[in-house]
Parts: sequence; C-alpha cells; structure tokens
Amino acid sequence: MLDSLKQAGRNIGHGLSRTWESLAEGWRELFGRCNEALTHFSRSEDKEQETGTPLSTLPHWSLLAGEVEETDKEIVVHLEIPGMEKEDFRITIENNMLYISGEKHFERDRIDSVYHTMERAYGAFQRTIPLPRNVDTDKSEASYKNGVMTIRLPKVGVEKVKNITLA
Repeated sequence: MLDSLKQAGRNIGHGLSRTWESLAEGWRELFGRCNEALTHFSRSEDKEQETGTPLSTLPHWSLLAGEVEETDKEIVVHLEIPGMEKEDFRITIENNMLYISGEKHFERDRIDSVYHTMERAYGAFQRTIPLPRNVDTDKSEASYKNGVMTIRLPKVGVEKVKNITLA
C-alpha cells in the first residue's frame, strides 16, 4: 500500500512538472512572439470625461499582431487592428522605420448596461516596425480590410543574383 502511494505521488509530481514546463513554454512563446506587438494606448483626461464612462478602467495595452514578409520585389506588412476606420490611421516611413499611428475610439451603444469584461484598449497609439530593406516610399501602398492593414513597400536597389563561373 505504501509503495502504491509513493508511486502515485511520483506520478502526480511528474504530471505537475510537465504541466508547469508546458505552461512556462507557452508563456515564453507568447512573450517572444508578442514582444514587439504589445502596444500602448493613451487617452487624455478630456476624452475620459467626454464619454461619461470611466475610461481609466479600460486596458492601456493591447496586442497589434503583425507580420513582415519579404519577396524579391517588396516588403509586405500585415497588421491586425480591428475596430477602426481607415481614416483613423497615419502611416509614415522614415529611415527604414515604418510608423503606424492612430486612435481607436470608445463607442458605447447603451448606457443602461454593465460591462463584466473589458479587454480591448482604446485611445491613441503608435507602432514602430523596423524594415529589413530600403523601400520606395513614393510607390508604397496601404489597404485596410476586415480589420487587417496591409502595407506594400516596393524595395529599391534590388540586388540581382548572378552566378559567375571560374575560368
């Protein structure tokens, strides 16, 4: 009986250890992937008082998940920014840095309700994305559809690869 209790204790300990390792791995991956995507949203005191709701209780940080993809001819940036209109964004490129800023407005349809969960952030934000190559800012294009911003940045000085055989 004592041996079976010891074995059960070892099994539980092993299971807890594996669970802890899995949880720690998940947090490491989340932190690593979201390190640059975590974006601060700031609100002025005037905005908090304007709506008649205590916006100070809403989160000030949110994830703006994105991807930077490179092809032979261009850099393509995809950024998830749901709940906004395309007019709410400003996009700037300077010194191989892409700056995306805007303001996500808090809109409340009803005033006779109580929120139990508030996970979305509102306010002004700026996200900075380093670009891996020089881009042609004059030929750059941006679109916004279904909460995803896509920015196409043609590369300049695209190097052509040429193999040279020895004589």
